[in-house]
Amino acid sequence: MSSLLRLHNTLPSIARGVIRAAPVLTSRTRLNNDVHGPLHVSKATYSIHGNIAGVSDPNWTSMIGRHFLTLRDYDDHEVKQLLWTAADLKTRILTNGEVYQPLVNKSAGLIFEKRSTRTRISSETGFSLLGGHACFLTQDDIHLGVNESLYDTANVLSQFLDVVLARVYKHSDLDTLAEAGSIPIVNGLSEIYHPLQSLADFQTLQEHYGSLSGLTVAWVGDGNNIIHSLMMAAPKLGVHLKIATPKGYEVDPQVMKDTQELAKKHGTEVYTTNDPKDACSKANVIVTDTWISMGQEEEAKQRIKAFEGYRLTMKHAELAAKDWCFLHCLPRHQEEVDEELFYCDRSLVWQEANNRRWTVMAVFLSLLRDHKVTTPAPKF
Repeated sequence: MSSLLRLHNTLPSIARGVIRAAPVLTSRTRLNNDVHGPLHVSKATYSIHGNIAGVSDPNWTSMIGRHFLTLRDYDDHEVKQLLWTAADLKTRILTNGEVYQPLVNKSAGLIFEKRSTRTRISSETGFSLLGGHACFLTQDDIHLGVNESLYDTANVLSQFLDVVLARVYKHSDLDTLAEAGSIPIVNGLSEIYHPLQSLADFQTLQEHYGSLSGLTVAWVGDGNNIIHSLMMAAPKLGVHLKIATPKGYEVDPQVMKDTQELAKKHGTEVYTTNDPKDACSKANVIVTDTWISMGQEEEAKQRIKAFEGYRLTMKHAELAAKDWCFLHCLPRHQEEVDEELFYCDRSLVWQEANNRRWTVMAVFLSLLRDHKVTTPAPKF
């Protein structure tokens, strides 16, 4: 590991002290070339400011110019800061009706190789609420790596835009965009991670329970990008994980290794099983997602057979903790969860969907401006 990367990894502890001059890192250092993505230190300035938000929090970090590709790259203080920012924006804009537009004259490119309802609407309306202009680009508008190289596309986009959100088939394309361009890249979804969804999930749970530390989240379903992102954040928030997947559909081994290291560091537990009922037992939160992601349509029959017994019902909820709730990132399919559970009063799916906007707004804002929160910090 380079001395520069070691310095980057010590920044959160440095931030706990009094900083006279903010350290600056300008690097394109990669941890490695694996499919899970490097730890990105943007070519833009990365600095720590003890009281930049106008609050007495020596751990407040300036994220201007950084990329948001995976929550693996963000420590516990930074994840909480993003959630605080999201809560602040929601209170000020939605609850109080404040017109707050710090991103006037800023432009975002929204690249969608995969269609989406929530990611598109949340990012497009969210960037607009903050005063910026979002430009939506489909595969008919831009062909990543087809008409021109990804390297060239990244440099072209950097001439016109201030930030890019990309929803792609290959996480490596996000890495290339981040490496080649000079503006922040936000992961709108890849085959490995979906960090924006996980932020919305944790904002929803914090609102519902009043705090996150000590909660147990049960995942029942495919070892996919959603659970991978939950795994990258849960230990940092004091949340335990119980993961049930069919044999052959387990979470990625490297993601599991990273999660186990995080759990050891933060004093949380990660439990895996092939039994959905085992995972749901005494859990506070029951979560599932589609069994067949976009690009896996040819595997549909095989997957539905493999996931037999994984359809969630109230019988699973009866095994959970007394204060249980249900999450699903949507869209829902009949084979994943029955209507009684999905539409019950313990289901937080609409609140969860709504929070997609506030969390993506928090990410956009944090990567482009130093935000001043005016609401008290949520309890984590």
